[in-house]
Amino acid sequence: MPVLDLPLARAAHYRAAHRRAEAGLVGDLLKELGTRVLVVRGNRAAMAGQRVALFAPDDVAHLAVGTHLFLGEADGVAYLAAVLADTEAEPELDVDWAGLRTIDEPDLAQGLVVEAIALAQWHAVHTHCPRCGTRTEVTQGGWVRHCPADGTNQFPRTDPAVIMAITDADDRLLLARGTQWAPGRRSVLAGFVEPGEGLEQAVVRETMEEVDVVVDPDSVEYRGSQSWPLPASLMLGFRARASTTRLVRQEDEIAEADWFTRDEVATAVADGELGLPGRASIARSLIEEWYGGRLED
Repeated sequence: MPVLDLPLARAAHYRAAHRRAEAGLVGDLLKELGTRVLVVRGNRAAMAGQRVALFAPDDVAHLAVGTHLFLGEADGVAYLAAVLADTEAEPELDVDWAGLRTIDEPDLAQGLVVEAIALAQWHAVHTHCPRCGTRTEVTQGGWVRHCPADGTNQFPRTDPAVIMAITDADDRLLLARGTQWAPGRRSVLAGFVEPGEGLEQAVVRETMEEVDVVVDPDSVEYRGSQSWPLPASLMLGFRARASTTRLVRQEDEIAEADWFTRDEVATAVADGELGLPGRASIARSLIEEWYGGRLED
């Protein structure tokens, strides 16, 4: 069972997948006064103050919507996402906009936003049939893109990625800085799962590739997972024990890599010399689980 309490892995609604094939589902729900609609613009959601804005259909009927998505139901209420067609133009809507890194909501709203942004990101890059190049049509409440030319259906895809807290025999944590990151920022290692590869194999391979550290395969332990739909990842969290400690960076990906004790992490964070991943990320949860408590930025 997963152990980590992950902000983006919570949801309090039922996706009601059985309804997606209903003819005219979205149109019918937009006519119901009780339906609630959240608005997505690129990878951000409309906010009313500190809360995700949930509108009645008539309140957002004037917006230029590219796609409506059926998200599911909760307590008798149906939820849709309205994905704006033009992410550059400022919509006529008195709201703020926030991404997943900054939204801190109860489980219902958080789960709806993660689902909506994940689907919106998929639609943004899967507009044409991969077989024949014909522009596809959105069907089944936004969960299928149908090719009218060859009759094939395309479904949302999620790319599995492993993210791992690697410790040594002295329980020091391996933290690295990516080549695109600002100085001082560190995180645990991560990487995509390759075709034909198991998750545990990916943990071992990615660690070896990025820092030349050997991981004991028997030590790899699953800790939890959460969506990271920027654009389409499912982050699968692990912790594992290294058999070696000598670090040799993959220089095109890793700018810095070091082993840290708990005292070193706490001191560097307090002094502002070490920047950790945001609280919405599974990386932060893995680091704080190893540390044994909350680290204040």
